[in-house]
Amino acid sequence: MKNIIKSFLLSFAIVVSFNSCEDSNNTIDEVFAFENGAVLRTLEVLSNTMNNSVPDSYFSVMVEEQDVEDGALLKSVGVYVSIRDLTTINGLTVADDMLIKTIPASEFSTDTPFGLPRATITVTYAEAASAMGLSPAAVSGGDLFVFELRLELTDGRIFGGDSAASIITGGFFSSPFFYNALILCAPQDGDYEVHMIDNYGDGWQGSEVVIINDGVPTSISIPSYWDAPVGSVGDQQWSDVTGSLTVPEGTSETTWEYVGGSFPSEVEFEIFGPDGVSLGYFGPSPSPGLLPVALCLIE
Repeated sequence: MKNIIKSFLLSFAIVVSFNSCEDSNNTIDEVFAFENGAVLRTLEVLSNTMNNSVPDSYFSVMVEEQDVEDGALLKSVGVYVSIRDLTTINGLTVADDMLIKTIPASEFSTDTPFGLPRATITVTYAEAASAMGLSPAAVSGGDLFVFELRLELTDGRIFGGDSAASIITGGFFSSPFFYNALILCAPQDGDYEVHMIDNYGDGWQGSEVVIINDGVPTSISIPSYWDAPVGSVGDQQWSDVTGSLTVPEGTSETTWEYVGGSFPSEVEFEIFGPDGVSLGYFGPSPSPGLLPVALCLIE
């Protein structure tokens, strides 16, 4: 197996491919080629949400390093963070490319199925905010912390997001070497409206918008063509529907997800808060996974 990996790495190189949350933190195995040397492979994203009211909430990912000397070239992995401010109501926050910590090779375990170095890299909200010098008022629910892992080899080479810039692919939570962590907050309670459109007219074919209140999910979707009442006429009921999802009073944390189905290019939707303000428009072809939707409770 090691010889196979070694042969593979002679013609391919490192790229971390992070799928969106459709697989709910399942193993990510895709590796793309751009330079000879090593691979830093994502095995599992353990947590990709953080709460600005909970300093110990965290981002966590398990990675495996592979190189042409079966891991012997690994020196360290640097963990960097930036903020993507999606809620400029509190002003624009800018903080880019700040080093949080460096994970030395000695903290990687080689007691693994193929003897290749593995480590679980974890960063708390407090660590990330401190590295960027951010005050609590500078971060709102709905913002993103963007983490980058930079692999340094013993021969001095460093691989990171810039190395893979020409082949970055994917959707909202997809980029080589980069991982997005959504910032959560205590949400405003009430009924949230979801305006759903199927631009073909036969329903969402299995697609759903899911709200998760303190770990309890509820979902909503457009009825499919085959679910229409007997004797009904017209396509409106299958193509343009508004429904509601409720955030109960006292909820401490809410996430929104889109579960993709068949024919995603036909799907569009918009989410409105209890006050009627739009919290985000998605589609056509919205990326399955976590949605950057947050309406924080004002106390």
